[in-house]
Amino acid sequence: MSRFSYQLNATDGRARTGVISTPRGEIRTPAFMPVGTAATVKAMMPESVAATGADILLGNTYHLMLRPGAERVDRLGGLHKFMNWEKPILTDSGGFQVMSLAGLRKLTEQGVTFKSHVDGSKHELTPERSMEIQRLLGSDIVMCFDECPALPADEKRVAESMRLSMRWAERSRDAFGDRPGHALFGIQQGGVTQELRAESAEKLREIGFDGYAVGGLAVGEGQETMFEVLDYAPEMLPEDTPRYLMGVGKPDDIVGAVKRGIDMMDCVLPSRSGRTGQVFTRRGVVNIKNARHADDPRPLDEECGCPACRNYSRAYLHHVFRAQEMISGMLLTWHNLHYYQDLMAGMRGAISEGRFAAWEADFHAGRAQGDIEPL
Repeated sequence: MSRFSYQLNATDGRARTGVISTPRGEIRTPAFMPVGTAATVKAMMPESVAATGADILLGNTYHLMLRPGAERVDRLGGLHKFMNWEKPILTDSGGFQVMSLAGLRKLTEQGVTFKSHVDGSKHELTPERSMEIQRLLGSDIVMCFDECPALPADEKRVAESMRLSMRWAERSRDAFGDRPGHALFGIQQGGVTQELRAESAEKLREIGFDGYAVGGLAVGEGQETMFEVLDYAPEMLPEDTPRYLMGVGKPDDIVGAVKRGIDMMDCVLPSRSGRTGQVFTRRGVVNIKNARHADDPRPLDEECGCPACRNYSRAYLHHVFRAQEMISGMLLTWHNLHYYQDLMAGMRGAISEGRFAAWEADFHAGRAQGDIEPL
């Protein structure tokens, strides 16, 4: 079996483009990963997700361990077969979701005990169990188990959390073992404090991972602060491995992150927004539920090649959304995911050709114009 590898092909400023190679296929970077929380990207068929240009999906350890259960997925042939997705899958460790349970969890050096939000059953998640679950799922890229405090937070609390995450990272590395063809990513923590980020990065490099994530952002700190951290955090991580920003984000978040050296991102936003009538276009956000679209025969985005834009008018999409028809969520999610993948392809091309600054200027100028004027 071929091994996991990363090839950096071009840089433009700090922006990078390259290819991650896995036995299940190549991932072109910068890459956006649609989120398939419960073994499905909501409102989408797997082949439709692939048609948008996605090279990789994200699955969720916490949700899949609760239902249908990692052991069941393993018995049924693994997550790829279970959800009919042949390309690579990255699974998060479950740490973020568990930490979001507030009063339903208890944190110790060993790990976290918590009550399921589904049925109240009690579970324990440790670095070792997280690695076991992700192995049972058959993940191509596995994330080490960490703790992620919400921001803003006291620096002492952030420091203690980061150091606990580094101890868990070492245990995750030991439990993961040697699995040719599969990769383990470490997660940098440290909140918005540069010294803590540096300490975390040094420890992760000492342990050694196949890729590195910038964790603990997009958790309440705001875009300006997030970009301030990204001005230094990615460059603390090895240049010859992928750099993954977890849980980001809006289109301008993504462009700003790529500008600062990030290679991979994920977010529920394009699919969640599609189900609630919020649509991303080259000229900004469209709220399809607004009455101004009721008689508009034009597509959402005249430059977009997705089925929603090729085959349906704003008037139709407004109608099915207001009528609460299922096709609304399907078409709007397809469009949003297509837009995000077009965004990534545009950045890859611009970086390869050394024109990222001009591309970024055009991106912001298009959004500044606003949506198409009403008829």
